[in-house]
Amino acid sequence: MALVLILACVSFFLVILNSYSIRVLKDKSFSTSTSISILIPMRNEELNVQECINAVVNQRGLDNYEILVLDDESSDQTLSELRKFSSIKILEGQPTPQGWLGKLWACHQLAERSTGEYLVFLDADVRLSQNAISSALNSMKGWEFISPYPRQLTEGFLQRVFQPLLQWSWLASVPLLLAYKFPIRSMTIANGQFFIVKKSAYLNSGGHFKIRDEVLDDLMLARQLITSGFRGSVAEASQVATCKMYNTNKELIRGYQKSLYKAFGNPIGVVFTLIILVLNGIVPIVAAIQGSHLALWAFVLIFLSRVFSSLRTGGIPSTALLHPIAVGLLIIFIFYSWYGRLTKTLTWRNRRIIHG
Repeated sequence: MALVLILACVSFFLVILNSYSIRVLKDKSFSTSTSISILIPMRNEELNVQECINAVVNQRGLDNYEILVLDDESSDQTLSELRKFSSIKILEGQPTPQGWLGKLWACHQLAERSTGEYLVFLDADVRLSQNAISSALNSMKGWEFISPYPRQLTEGFLQRVFQPLLQWSWLASVPLLLAYKFPIRSMTIANGQFFIVKKSAYLNSGGHFKIRDEVLDDLMLARQLITSGFRGSVAEASQVATCKMYNTNKELIRGYQKSLYKAFGNPIGVVFTLIILVLNGIVPIVAAIQGSHLALWAFVLIFLSRVFSSLRTGGIPSTALLHPIAVGLLIIFIFYSWYGRLTKTLTWRNRRIIHG
C-alpha cells in the first residue's frame, strides 16, 4: 500500500502545481494586427454550423483575418448551412488520398489555401467567446504554437463520469513547468479542438503531411513541432472556449476506440499505463473498503486531486467521487481500442481507419 500512497501523493502534488503554473486564457480583449487564418474542417456538421461560425465571425481584436471552412464530403446539409454566411470562404474538400486520414487531409487542404501568418485550427463542435483567439495569441509569449484546452461539456451519466478524467490524466502526470521550459517530446500535451500555430513553424515541421496517418493528430503535430525545434504547449481555456465532443454514448465509445490504442506508445507502454491506472484508480478504494488506512489516504488524495482538476478546468467537482468507475471505463476502452486495431474494424465518421 505504500506504493499506492506514493503514487497518490505524486498525482496530488502535480495537479496542485500544474493548476497554478498552467497558462490560463482570460476572457479579455487583446488587439493584434497579425494576419490570422481560421481553419475549420466540417464533415456532416449541419447541427454545428450556425453556432460555430457565428462565434468565429464575432471574434474581437483581430484586425486582419480570414475564415476558411472546408466541406469534407458531407452527406447532410452542412454545405447549404455554410452558404448562409457571406463572410467565410468555403472550400470543397477533395477525396481523401490513400495513406491519409480524413480530418488530417482536410486540415492539410485548409492550410494550403491559407494566407495568414498564424493558423487557427478549430473543430466544428467548439464554441469560442468573442475574445478567444486574440487571448490565445496574446498568451503565446514566445511560443510558436499553443493548444488551448476548452471546457468540456457533458451530457448523461457516462460522459459526466468519464470526460473529466481526461484533463486530470495530464494534470496529474506531466510537470508543466518542465514542459514549458524545455522542449521535451514525451511531455508534450495538445488538444486539436483548438490549436494555433505559426504558419512558418507548421510548414518547416512538415505540417499534417508528415503525420497524415496518425489517429492522435493533435499530439503528434505538437510533438513534431517540438522535435523540429519550435516551442509551445497546452493552455487552460475554459473561460474562452467550450466543446461538446459527443452527443451520444455510442459516439463517445467510438471516439475513444479509434485512438486509445495509440495513446500510450508501444505495448510495453500500454501495460505500464494499465498498471498505474489500477494502482491509482482501483486499488485505493478496494483496499480502503477492506480496512487499509494507507489506501484510504490514497483515495482521499486522488479525490482531492480530481476536485482541483475540475475546478481548474471548469469541470464538475462532484464527479471526483466516481474516479474508480472512470478509471475502470478507461481500462475497458483501452482493451476495446486494441481489439478494433487488431481486427482492423476501427472507423470514424463512416471512414475506416487502417493507418496510424
